[in-house]
Amino acid sequence: MSMNQKGDVVFFNGQIFTSNPEQPYASTMLVREGRIAWIGEQAEAENVEGERVDLKGRRVLPGFIDAHLHPLYLADAEKQIACTFPLVNSIEDIVAEVRKQRDIHGADAWVRGWGYDEGKMTEGRAPTRWDLDKAAPDAPVIITRTCGHIAVASSRALELAGITKDTPSPAGGKIDRDANGEPTGVLRESAKDLVQKMMPAQTLDENAAMLAELSPKLFAHGITGITDLMGRTEPINYLDMYNAAAEKGLKQRTVLYYLWEDLEKNPQMTTEEKCATNQIHIGGVKLFADGSVSGQTAWVDPPFLGEEENDGISTTSEKELLDAAEFAERHQIQLVVHAMGEQAIDQIINTFYGQKGWIADAPSIRIEHAAMPTKLAIQRAAEMGVGFVPQPIFLFAEIESYLNNLGAERTKTTYPVKTMLEAGIKVAFSSDAPATAWADPVNPFVGLKAAVTRTAYNGTDTGQDQRVDVATAIELYTRAAQEITRIPDVGQLKPGYHADFIVLDQDILAIAPETIDQITVEETYMGGQLVYKK
Repeated sequence: MSMNQKGDVVFFNGQIFTSNPEQPYASTMLVREGRIAWIGEQAEAENVEGERVDLKGRRVLPGFIDAHLHPLYLADAEKQIACTFPLVNSIEDIVAEVRKQRDIHGADAWVRGWGYDEGKMTEGRAPTRWDLDKAAPDAPVIITRTCGHIAVASSRALELAGITKDTPSPAGGKIDRDANGEPTGVLRESAKDLVQKMMPAQTLDENAAMLAELSPKLFAHGITGITDLMGRTEPINYLDMYNAAAEKGLKQRTVLYYLWEDLEKNPQMTTEEKCATNQIHIGGVKLFADGSVSGQTAWVDPPFLGEEENDGISTTSEKELLDAAEFAERHQIQLVVHAMGEQAIDQIINTFYGQKGWIADAPSIRIEHAAMPTKLAIQRAAEMGVGFVPQPIFLFAEIESYLNNLGAERTKTTYPVKTMLEAGIKVAFSSDAPATAWADPVNPFVGLKAAVTRTAYNGTDTGQDQRVDVATAIELYTRAAQEITRIPDVGQLKPGYHADFIVLDQDILAIAPETIDQITVEETYMGGQLVYKK
């Protein structure tokens, strides 16, 4: 250990879990200029001087990295009605919440909600325009389904969008109708855009302010590294928006993944924009190979349960995957593909099987969600070095949809995390917040509990043989998430790394796994600085 320097801080008397397999546990850390200069046991640290911070015997972890997130949508969702358990359990509850908002804001303001899941409604169906009209006959209302692919609009909102009995469904979307051909208010995929584009657009500045406001909420959950998996170049360039947010107080280290449809039109990208030591940088190009399990649009084999044969929707082509990969290779960034169903995952694996990756120290190709990989796909993904980024909260929060669409036995085989790890696949955990049916969707402790218990919120078994132990689950949200997102020098507490760490109110490694979601973060540090205190 070198001589002491001014500004050194010694954090001592902690139960530190480092996520570093070579030195998993420690009690004391020396932080110098924002990085860990030394870590080990208190007895070895007697001659270490500096300001001393007593961790009071509490459990310390590296800061969490959410490898698949939608911060702008999450920030926006904070301003909407959360139509999810435990706030909302029925259409009646939605009507009551909409009425409250209408009474506060008047007839001209849009009332927005997110997160409904008809599988959880006591009425057993999705809301319609007529339900929303009961609450706000004169105001435009739009409520987005948990999956983000479907929305329901009130009569006033349909009227503003010019949607009538005679409006045809747009390409790539569907306007649901009743027996008389009247729109029910339910709008699928591109049809929901007809209403969404009538809403007042947010400016870059408004969005940046919203992201800055989200920063302390993420710190309260121990999240120090984030991603945005829906980067756009227009109407607002996300890099500009996030840089503006950083000026307004967004502190998390952030990686952006841009949609291929935008990059194809604007293919320029500078070295500076991709520089991983910048707080905000571009890490990849994003495509979709299918839809969602809950919306029955994942491209599956065998088909979903139900009256008619439905194996979901394929949403990309081999040519598009190859074009996007060529762009990613040229820019030395990742190719990131959303794929849930067996056929969607196979399409990606088969397109690139036998080709060499272009990134030396991380997966060149990431498969997001990876809900239903076949045995062969798992074996080949391991061989190819493809990364998988699943979300443990999905099965936990959306169990009704999985049971309805796949049945109990097949549900247990989805997101086979243990099998993925045993095969040697690089796996990172994430939340995909807010695209899941949970009132606090970004909370890592809900995901960790789901991964170690493989039990849904209502007690349903989601596949005991795919459980992972608590230490592994933490590593998948820290070190492994770093290995996939490539944010430099984070995810472990070891010499040379940034001192990004969190202090918990309970020992996650000692308590009963089913109570992990009750843990709260007492303090969050970034670069050795206290950025959040409960």
